[in-house]
Amino acid sequence: MVVETQAEPASDALKTALAQFDAAADRLGLDDGMRKVLRHCKRELAVHFPVRMDNGNIDEFTGYRVQHNLARGPAKGGLRYNLNVSLDEVRALAMWMTWKSAVVNIPYGGAKGGVIVNPKQLSPRELENLTRRYATEISIIIGPNEDIPAPDMGTDAQVMAWMMDTISMHLGYTEAGVVTGKAGRRRRAAACSTSCRRRRDSSASRCKARPSQCRASAASARWPRSCWPGRAPGSSR
Repeated sequence: MVVETQAEPASDALKTALAQFDAAADRLGLDDGMRKVLRHCKRELAVHFPVRMDNGNIDEFTGYRVQHNLARGPAKGGLRYNLNVSLDEVRALAMWMTWKSAVVNIPYGGAKGGVIVNPKQLSPRELENLTRRYATEISIIIGPNEDIPAPDMGTDAQVMAWMMDTISMHLGYTEAGVVTGKAGRRRRAAACSTSCRRRRDSSASRCKARPSQCRASAASARWPRSCWPGRAPGSSR
């Protein structure tokens, strides 16, 4: 079986995250020292690991786990399996997780992880092998008091259960708190799509456009350029 892989693509996600931070920092009047701290991720782990495929061959995969800030508590953030995963994207997503936790005032920092892979090309056994090996590789920085992964794009409750089981085997006891979104949390799978749909509809209502003209992500809603915040309808600036 040939598994499709590709090099890390150039991503604008980190530039966007930093631009958003700079705008917020200006409003808050943050000093230069704090800006330097929050513009950088505290810890970044890149792992390259082998996985045995169903045909007996060994394929090599690349994964990341990035912790942006842990000042408010253990890091918290999703794990995605996608061909477009890149270190810059994971850095940006970890940064956004820090802001989201702080805005709703919960005692967590921000983290994110990912593996460069198309999970749809893997058999269930191959997906389990990849997940367990990745979990082992990042086990040195995750845990209920350090960093707690969660489902994201391309991952689900089964992936989280494999991760929890792998970490528990290494520890010698069941560590249920090492991940969230484990089996039994069926409503979690629809949460992201529901959030995106609601943000899209809200954006459409705001700028009096059809929903089909707007796009939304879990991080932010997007609307036609003429209706960007601070711009009058019909403005070309």
